[in-house]
Amino acid sequence: MIKIAVVDDIKTVRSTIVSKIQLSKDMKVVKEFSTGREVLHAMMQGLEVDVIIMDIEMPDMDGIEATEKILAKYADTKILMCTVFDDETNLFKAICAGAKGYLLKDEKPEKIHRAIFETMEGGSAMSASIALKSLNLIKNATLKVKQAVNPDSNLTKREIEMLELIAKGMSYEQVADSTGISYGTVRKHLENIYKKLNVHSKLEAVNKAQKDGLL
Repeated sequence: MIKIAVVDDIKTVRSTIVSKIQLSKDMKVVKEFSTGREVLHAMMQGLEVDVIIMDIEMPDMDGIEATEKILAKYADTKILMCTVFDDETNLFKAICAGAKGYLLKDEKPEKIHRAIFETMEGGSAMSASIALKSLNLIKNATLKVKQAVNPDSNLTKREIEMLELIAKGMSYEQVADSTGISYGTVRKHLENIYKKLNVHSKLEAVNKAQKDGLL
């Protein structure tokens, strides 16, 4: 039997969620709460549940803050956000807080049951529209990383290698000895690096490369 707590400040909504959950013979709602602070306090007093169905917008302590605080103390607790908010801001905050899934309140009982089972098995359940938004978040984050790590400088692998050695404090002569190329070739590489990074010294080049995520 999966023990569940439901947290929502609107009693009628809470009752609807509870009734949907308890259509499954494998699940039981053992406690209901109207704020995040209430469920946190109950857990500190010894309440044991497998899954918490958590609303986001609530007075006193919202669901995201409650999720962070609960998981900081009880890391094994599974928390599913269940809300009317399908915006990316709340989704991102919920994921960062440690929520294992994100459902909309109008989901059918079967979807909620499946989400709870998936969560118990280590999965991450989401409503279809939420899953799409999460993919967009990942796509946008990946794009930002690529832009940071691969700026318009177009440095070659060899040039990055030169910068890494310079960053370690090596002189041009030491870089030449370390890489097996001539002193003149090292100077030529550095000249190209300066042009691409739009800098005028080794220190500026290293600082710019570190800032751009190249080192």
